[in-house]
Amino acid sequence: MEFVNKKPIIYVLSGKAHTGKNVAANLIKEIYGELNKKSINLSYASYLKEYAKNILSWDGSEETKPREFLQQLGVDLIKKTIDSRFVINRLLQDIKIYSYFYDVITISDARFIEEIEDVKNSFSKVISIRITKKTDSTLTEAEKKHISETALDNYHNYDYVVSNDGSLEELKDRLIIIIEEVNNGNRNWRACWQWKR
Repeated sequence: MEFVNKKPIIYVLSGKAHTGKNVAANLIKEIYGELNKKSINLSYASYLKEYAKNILSWDGSEETKPREFLQQLGVDLIKKTIDSRFVINRLLQDIKIYSYFYDVITISDARFIEEIEDVKNSFSKVISIRITKKTDSTLTEAEKKHISETALDNYHNYDYVVSNDGSLEELKDRLIIIIEEVNNGNRNWRACWQWKR
């Protein structure tokens, strides 16, 4: 078997909790599927979630997600004590492998500047998208103030900023426009592009 690197387009999605990052990643996969392109979604949190399942016997469901534990595990233990680049290096290695099998890769949960910039610096076709939504968060005050929720508050180097305050169809339409721009090469790299409602 001969392995050929497909040099996939990589979409890095960020946003506060419950803004629809996973929904957007699934829509990107759906849109590319309609174009007969193979895509896969990766996440930085997948490594932390695997630890949480083993350590806490967590069932992996969104309803019982131990968010505070995941925040502390990711930042206080792994990032500050073990290796500040642990999840980034793991994900970069995953991308290198999946690049031989997929046309498109989405990363649905960038929460730190380096989780965006390191991907951009490591691969040639990377698009960063900030997903915003006006929503009453179910997070506790401590969870809202955690660095994993606030680290990107003053970062503005996104290629696109997309509001998810409308319907699912509106979000899909907005993503279709981005994908068309990216696929046709009609985009200004590093230029922030927003929908005004």
